[in-house]
Amino acid sequence: MNQRDIQVLQEMGLTYWQVRKPSFFPDMQVPVIDLPETCKLLFVCSEVLDEHDRWLFGRILKSMKLAPEQALLLPPQALDQVREHHLTWCWLAGCQAAHPAGCQLLTSVSLKQMHTNPASKKALWQQICSYDS
Repeated sequence: MNQRDIQVLQEMGLTYWQVRKPSFFPDMQVPVIDLPETCKLLFVCSEVLDEHDRWLFGRILKSMKLAPEQALLLPPQALDQVREHHLTWCWLAGCQAAHPAGCQLLTSVSLKQMHTNPASKKALWQQICSYDS
């Protein structure tokens, strides 16, 4: 991918992309994701969030005393590309992946499942509180 292609993707607001058939591009370098210093929570999920999911996510962030600007969503397959970060939290929702080193790990069911499962919300809250003690 040449510099012009990357620039077009960035102008479109696409900061992450994945080549479907990397074997066609043997000389391609895997892009590196350097998270902004303001990012404190990395939310990892493979589902697209609807309005109801985003509302719940906002409520959980607020309970953690985090603003939406301090969180970033990535799909699980992008975690291998994360390099520089100042994360406090990495939350794996409805998926499994190796998380970046040096941050507190949260795991839960997906947000879609959490809407109808109060026990899963409680389990997530207990994980968050366990890091405070």
